[in-house]
Amino acid sequence: MLAAAIYARISDDRDGTGLGVTRQLEDCRNLAAGRGWQVAEEYVDNDTSAYSGKARPRYRDMLTDIEAGARDMVIAYHLDRLHRRPIELEEFATVCDAARVPVATAHGDTNLGTGDGLLIARIMAAVAANESAAKSRRVRRKMDELAQAGAAHGGGTRPFGYERDRLTLRPDEAAIVKDLAARLLAGESLASLTRWLNDQEIPTSAGGAWRSPTLRGLLRSGRISGQREQRGAIVGPAVWPPIIPPEQTDRIRALLDDPARRVSRTARRYLLAGMLRCSLCGATLMSHPRAGVRRYVCKTGADFTGCGRITITADPLEQFIADAVLLRLDSPGFARSLRKEATADAASAALAEAIEADTAQLDELAGLYAAKAITAAEWMTARKPIEARISDAKRRLSRASASGRAAEWAGNGQQLRAQWAELNLDRQRAIVAAVLDHAIIAPGTRGAQSLDINRITPRWRV
Repeated sequence: MLAAAIYARISDDRDGTGLGVTRQLEDCRNLAAGRGWQVAEEYVDNDTSAYSGKARPRYRDMLTDIEAGARDMVIAYHLDRLHRRPIELEEFATVCDAARVPVATAHGDTNLGTGDGLLIARIMAAVAANESAAKSRRVRRKMDELAQAGAAHGGGTRPFGYERDRLTLRPDEAAIVKDLAARLLAGESLASLTRWLNDQEIPTSAGGAWRSPTLRGLLRSGRISGQREQRGAIVGPAVWPPIIPPEQTDRIRALLDDPARRVSRTARRYLLAGMLRCSLCGATLMSHPRAGVRRYVCKTGADFTGCGRITITADPLEQFIADAVLLRLDSPGFARSLRKEATADAASAALAEAIEADTAQLDELAGLYAAKAITAAEWMTARKPIEARISDAKRRLSRASASGRAAEWAGNGQQLRAQWAELNLDRQRAIVAAVLDHAIIAPGTRGAQSLDINRITPRWRV
């Protein structure tokens, strides 16, 4: 008996029931039974497009088995279940021809080893590709229309913070989103927020565990601030209610998109990593433990730019800075400093508008080049100053956003002091960095056994 391979595929299985491929499999099994073929294996790629070019794991498994001589026949419901891209058809035809494996479908058999059979398959693959391209254009146009109207698009997983209708807020999740956005802007890392969500056993809207990229996509999205996105860009207001204000989304995007943003490995063990400066040369002090004692050191040498003349023990310094920060949070002077936040927010909004205008100008410039209204050299010349303005505005927006981070902690110094030991290092660093820009460390006295606070000059952010 011939060992047959059955292949089934459907591009879109929205409800996840697999009914489309089940119907294909039934017809293919009946075909095999009617011709006396033994089904050796069924290869199923459910909810997988054959036009997008993305990997189809089971399709590749089938090709491997055919090349190994383990399959004598391929059965599919229709040729377009196997291919919607001519380039894949050519590879499949080569593999089947070398192994002398014919193809049977519920709509007729195809012998790819003959000129006529291959011609028919090529025509059908070209037609299928054209149908997929036309469908893609129609869907794209429909999505553009929905985006311009600010309407929600259907399908896919329910967005976190909203009900399945995509319009109604889910209060418990909306409160979590609001808290996450505030904590991110206050300086807490995505990794820390992701760990917190999973530690609290808060699932994603799909019911799974959180990952940093998933959380980044949620917090960066325009949806949570009541704005409609299309192909990654915010195109206008949406019809659903916001969870956070739009200006907060601008600040989050500036923060997460900043190419200079990176997480220091030493931040996992050093509260003040990156926040200390040498009073003698201005270099940033580096973490450098010795004999089990954590220290901050002005390092010198080939890989460092410091003078090597400043060293301070980490534990007492971190305790002193943390106490100073918590005291400052409850001080009247700190409250007065926060009055500048409104100015910072206004500046942030102006910077965000400038970025949006320059980005639109770049798109317009690209359109002129595509229409051959300007040359490549003219396009490059005009593009460079616009891109420079965008990069500069993003850096300034990031700094302006940082000046408003401390408002969340104002007046809560005493409460935070009681909780300090229970907070993870990311939360502690977020609070310190919201208030302290950096501290300057002066030389100490040789042989001193305790911290001399006169060595420390804080430079407050607010």
